[in-house]
Amino acid sequence: MTGRRIGILGGTFDPIHCGHLDVGRAAERALGLTQIVLMTANIPPHRPQPVASSYHRFAMVALAIGGHARWRASDLELGIGMPSFTTGTLQHFHDRGFAPTELCFVIGADAFAEIESWKDFPAILDRAHFAVVSRPGFPVAEMPARLPELARRMTAPSEAATGTTASIFLIDAPTANVSATAIRQRAANGEPIVGLVPPAVGQHIERHALYALAELGSDTRRPPAAGRLHGQD
Repeated sequence: MTGRRIGILGGTFDPIHCGHLDVGRAAERALGLTQIVLMTANIPPHRPQPVASSYHRFAMVALAIGGHARWRASDLELGIGMPSFTTGTLQHFHDRGFAPTELCFVIGADAFAEIESWKDFPAILDRAHFAVVSRPGFPVAEMPARLPELARRMTAPSEAATGTTASIFLIDAPTANVSATAIRQRAANGEPIVGLVPPAVGQHIERHALYALAELGSDTRRPPAAGRLHGQD
């Protein structure tokens, strides 16, 4: 990969947490990304609505990326008033003149394991590189066995400099064992979330009591985020 290399990291970010940031940093290092765009989802098409408002979720993303010079928070999805799908977001970047090989959709291995249920699969895999990063319980080494039909497209990040077509890069890196669901439940219980989210995000959650009234257990019944841009918890 040469020239501009834009990473796109999407999520409901309810809230953004250290696992999200670890995934982004791993892709940035492995692929030499020139910029990472964090895209906050608007309306989840296959899930209940987020607990925090779009305003607070976007604010937490903006706070979380402080100190990351090449990271940007985008409110693109929040302004369209429609469900957020990966295929539409990638089309937005294509309309702005980006070639598929200039884009890297950054995603945890747990979310990528559901790629076959996404909207516009398998064509979506031709619209950007996919940077798949290990998550606890989902090492990227298992991806070829989990998705055998896609195994031939999977490659190591070292091949990023020479690839001329969209690829699936498998990035093995440690990422925090944390989920937004667990954070919301801890906050609702009055338990500390220090170390699970960036300090500024934790302060924002506490200041606005974002999850103090969240219904415990409601998020554990959420179905998989099939076809979504922001299926990363």
